[in-house]
Amino acid sequence: MALVMNKENEGLPHRRGFVSRDLAGIMVIIAVAAVGYFAFPDNLALLTRMITIALLVLSLDLVTGYCGVATLGHAALFGSGAYAAGILSAHYGVNDPLLMLLAGIAGGAASGLLSGAIILRAHGLPQLVLSIALIHLFHEFANKASSWTGGSDGLSGIAPDPIFGLFEFDLYGQTAFFFGTALLLVVFALLRLLVRSPFGMLCRGIRQDPLRIRAMGGSPKAALIRMYVISGAVAGVGGALNAISTQVVGLDSLSFTQSAEALVMLVLGGTGSLFGALSGTIIFMLFEDYVSAANPFHWLTMVGALLIAVVLFAPKGLYGTAAALIVRRREQR
Repeated sequence: MALVMNKENEGLPHRRGFVSRDLAGIMVIIAVAAVGYFAFPDNLALLTRMITIALLVLSLDLVTGYCGVATLGHAALFGSGAYAAGILSAHYGVNDPLLMLLAGIAGGAASGLLSGAIILRAHGLPQLVLSIALIHLFHEFANKASSWTGGSDGLSGIAPDPIFGLFEFDLYGQTAFFFGTALLLVVFALLRLLVRSPFGMLCRGIRQDPLRIRAMGGSPKAALIRMYVISGAVAGVGGALNAISTQVVGLDSLSFTQSAEALVMLVLGGTGSLFGALSGTIIFMLFEDYVSAANPFHWLTMVGALLIAVVLFAPKGLYGTAAALIVRRREQR
């Protein structure tokens, strides 16, 4: 009994450290949202867009950063969530934002199950090719099913009701921004619990040595498919938020460009870290918005220079490199 008590007491500081980092992360998200709200009061649509993309990048980090699955088709999950929420409103007249959110989660999870079952049949470069093929198939399917999706014209007629019957989605985007911030906080807290859970540790083990996990009696493929479904649900939240906030869904939500940019943001911040995924999204989108406004003709050159500099001098990403430096200095002390 004393031995058990000692082990539990030894684990308390470790758990408290995790909880403190979780609370710190939540406080940082709230602080950044508050700064953005007061710094960009006339551009809340951009901030809401950043939240939707942050949810996509977080979902990508689950399968790429934590599981080591190479994919360039993750926007398929995001777009499926957006179309599921949009179709529910435009074609069935269900305009409750929470029900639209649930539809987005279901659509993203279903696409995650389908994508995972296909992509995980291969490894390495063939796996990457399969993901590219899938995003093009999803895009073409949405384009051809124009009676449901609007095709190249986009799905319009989305009219979300006020949240709880009180908060309308106005032209200024305040309700959408606060709604998106609340969703991001909830998702972030849940994902922090997920990646620290035994299942999350199993996925990390699969990324490092799948043969050892199989030898221990685990099923790497079953675990990866489960993570793909969870990732699809998270991406579906982002897609549903995008449909609710913009009240239109276009084919760009299912584009290869969207998938590639999400991967770039993840690499920019640092893979295998939820904080890295968030920081990479914020840095990339703010930098892209600033340089495109400052120099409309050469902004892509500046973005490319930033990415080259990060890959050469901060290979773990901006957040990942900064965190590694802090840990190294602590060890030296």
